[in-house]
Amino acid sequence: MVPAMLERFGTFMPRILTLCGSLRAASSNRSLLRAAERAAPAGVVFEHFEGLGELPHFNPDVEAGPLPAPVADLRARVELADAILISCPEYARGIPGSFKNGLDWLVGGPELPGKPVALFNASPRASDAQAALRLVLTTMSARVVDQACIAVPLLAGSREAEAIAVDPELRPILERGLAALLAAIEPPQSD
Repeated sequence: MVPAMLERFGTFMPRILTLCGSLRAASSNRSLLRAAERAAPAGVVFEHFEGLGELPHFNPDVEAGPLPAPVADLRARVELADAILISCPEYARGIPGSFKNGLDWLVGGPELPGKPVALFNASPRASDAQAALRLVLTTMSARVVDQACIAVPLLAGSREAEAIAVDPELRPILERGLAALLAAIEPPQSD
């Protein structure tokens, strides 16, 4: 990836929050997000949200009072991020319930609308979940960046993030998605 792409940011360091739709520790989606971090140009800050399994079941009544700590943490991280990078498996032709629950907690807050979002897919066959994610996210007013949505064929068993990031066929796919996501970030206006 050409470092000149980041010149428009000046001293600003774009922050990308990753959200993995799987609770599995050895998830190929988690590996894909870690590989994206390794393939990103220097100066891009990645933060990986790992608290999906700690979120309580969504309840609109709870939003009226103080938010549970894991929900407040998720919302704060989304607010601080300049862009969101999601990699989510497909379960029974849809979004895993735990991940949809996490998205539901973001519906009532102001943190996600207008934020650029990329959908990375660790299985090109998981098109139903990707379509469902796109529908949910656009309904929530997130800005899904079409050019940043990629499929990386990781079907042949689990792959480590480092191996994915250096693979001569996979790295260019990651770089293309990241470049499009970074291009969608609006750097802060200097006074």
